Amino acid sequence: MKAPKAYLNEPSEQAVTLIIQAIDQDVERGEDILMLGLGTVMLSSTFAIVAPPHILLPLVALAFALSAGLARKNYHAMDKKLANALTLLDRRQRLLLSPIADIFSQHPEPPLVDSLNPLMNLSRTWKSVLGGILINPFWMPIFYMLGIQIGEEKNLILLNRAVISVEQQLAGQLRAGD
Repeated sequence: MKAPKAYLNEPSEQAVTLIIQAIDQDVERGEDILMLGLGTVMLSSTFAIVAPPHILLPLVALAFALSAGLARKNYHAMDKKLANALTLLDRRQRLLLSPIADIFSQHPEPPLVDSLNPLMNLSRTWKSVLGGILINPFWMPIFYMLGIQIGEEKNLILLNRAVISVEQQLAGQLRAGD
């Protein structure tokens, strides 16, 4: 199933609720992508019997890279769809969604090309080199990609917390209105 291109096509009274539900689904999709990558890596040990480490370990790094890349694409799509939807809302509705918009503005994700560049991420590079020295040099790319994966997961956790806070705020307003 293909994801919709926008959270909102026209303003309505239920716009905030619809946007929250759509963002929540997109956050779940991002979490599912990351868990699929992690699950693939966990299952890779079953192939250790037939595949030598110099083949299997780069494939593990590739699995992390693919899942992190797809999660990053999903994160950028959520940011773009929310920005487009905010232009259609009134001030009160934008205020309700501000915790979610703040997450996107406070934690912008650079393009994946920048994240994959070891010279632009010296801390991650150093940590992966150190891990490779301690364990096995073939693990350096895995540690580097795992760092990218962890960064994606942190952003989704923050976004999920913001969505929950807005949902609770909406529920409180509904209770106060009854």
